[in-house]
Amino acid sequence: MKAKLENISLEGKNASFLCYEVNVPVFEFMWHYHPEYELTYIIEGRGERLVGDDYDNFEPGDLVLLGPMLPHTWVGKKTENERCRAVVIQFSRAFIEPLLQYPEMANVNALLEKANNGLFFNKNGLDILGLLETCTSNTGIDAFVALIKILGMLANVDGVTLSSGHFKPFKGNEDQHRINKVFKYMHGHHHSNVSLSQAASIVHLSESAFCKFFKRISGKTFSDYVNDIRIAKACQLLIETDQPIERIAYDVGFESQTYFNRIFLKKKAIRPKSYRTGNAY
Repeated sequence: MKAKLENISLEGKNASFLCYEVNVPVFEFMWHYHPEYELTYIIEGRGERLVGDDYDNFEPGDLVLLGPMLPHTWVGKKTENERCRAVVIQFSRAFIEPLLQYPEMANVNALLEKANNGLFFNKNGLDILGLLETCTSNTGIDAFVALIKILGMLANVDGVTLSSGHFKPFKGNEDQHRINKVFKYMHGHHHSNVSLSQAASIVHLSESAFCKFFKRISGKTFSDYVNDIRIAKACQLLIETDQPIERIAYDVGFESQTYFNRIFLKKKAIRPKSYRTGNAY
């Protein structure tokens, strides 16, 4: 499965940008990119979010702004009682650029520059739902003004950068095809023995050539990225279950709790026990 170049069309719509609600049983793995900016707000659903080389969990209230051509996907967790719902706004550089010449838009311009690597915003303190509802339920000037207000609001709060500056967008179909196979394999096997040799064989490369390829694309080593996936899953289990930390460490793929604790502290700057209790010390 390769990262698809999504064709976002405004044909037949009396609008200069798109705003719509996605309501599905579960978000399926669909690694894709497009030349438009995208703002995604999760209303309902939980799972994993992949943006460039960043791998983390999402939950209701997850708010992310993506820059053009940044590969991404949300992968929902299947449950009996909860669907996956999101509001998505997509707009082109051609739409927003004429507005950026005005001094009042200087902060928005800076926001969009930062969005090239993806930005996550904490839902606390952001009264954004009303504006999103205006965008989805209206057309014309009301929706237009609501979008500008949303961008202005986000420009005045601190967002967390998602993908590292080392991430390199795909340069061709072959790179897209290869890295998608690898990411899908890692996503599906993180809890077991994720094999470097198996990952290399999937894309028909030697282990040494694969390591260079993966580092060039992601900016990280293969093992480091596997640990990112495992730690993200561990965070979810620490919050959502009462399982012992040792059990969680093994369930997400670590061979010892000692190694798990060390990697968790390195990735999250907090120990697993403190993460579970909400104690930063």
